[in-house]
This record gives sequence, C-alpha cells and structure tokens, in this order.
Amino acid sequence: MRYHNITKDDMLNGDGLRVVLWVSGCSHCCKDCQNPITWDSGNGLIFDEAAKEEVFEQLSRNYISGITFSGGDPLYFQNVPEVTALAKEIKEKFPARTIWLYTGYLWEELRGKEILQYLDVLVDGKFVAEKKDIALKWKGSSNQRVIDVQRSLKEGNVILHAE
Repeated sequence: MRYHNITKDDMLNGDGLRVVLWVSGCSHCCKDCQNPITWDSGNGLIFDEAAKEEVFEQLSRNYISGITFSGGDPLYFQNVPEVTALAKEIKEKFPARTIWLYTGYLWEELRGKEILQYLDVLVDGKFVAEKKDIALKWKGSSNQRVIDVQRSLKEGNVILHAE
C-alpha cells in the first residue's frame, strides 16, 4: 500500500483530534475531488514499518481520539488487505481509539466485508460536486452518509452517526 500523508492533530475528518492516513489509489475519480493527486495507486510513499510506527506513536497520545483512513479510497481494491489488517491491529492495540473511514463505496456494497468489524464510523458514497455543501459536518456532499458502523451491523440497517 502507498500513502501520501499522515496528518496529525486533525479536527476536520471525524470526532476529536485525529490522525489521518491519506492512502493512494481510487477508481471513483469524482469530479472536483479535494485530493485527485491520491487517485494513482503508484504515487506516494510505501506504507512501511516506519510509517506504521508513526501512526502508532500518534495514537498512543492520550489526547488523540483515533484514526481516520482517507485518500484516495482506503477501500480501493489494492488497499483493502493492508487497511483491514492495520485497522484490526489498531483496534487491538488501541481499543479506546475510534476508527473512521471515508470511501466512495456505499454501505450496501460493503456488507460482509471484514473491515467493518473494526470501524466505528464510515462515511460512504462518492463526492458529488453538484451536491457539495460546505455546511455539512464530516462529509462533502449531501448524498454521503456518516454511518455508525457497529450499531448498523447490530441492527441490520443503516444507523447514522450522531452529529
């Protein structure tokens, strides 16, 4: 897996102060995407042990609420195995930290995927420029949903994360 950046102390991509891992690779290529440089899965840096340690060092800080996976698309086919393994490891090592993930895929397309076990919040759906609204919290366009993953899995239908 490749990535473009690890943002520290981020307040825009989920609840509280977060670490954000911006992965490379996206097949959605949404019009007016905020981060088109991340579309090419061959761009960026290799996510190696040093990068993982950087993420873990940030997550060990008591004021950090959790990690957000963004990009690109963390669920781009090449990213799924490593993002899933990393999310699992984070959930085991840092159980008090929340895990958010942004993807262009819909919840309905992701049902049954292992990664859902480790996520707290999923922001689903492609960014739609015509539905852009800067007043929205944690999402860029009104078609996207901010989903409480664990409650949704338990109840069998989409439950939105409280805003």
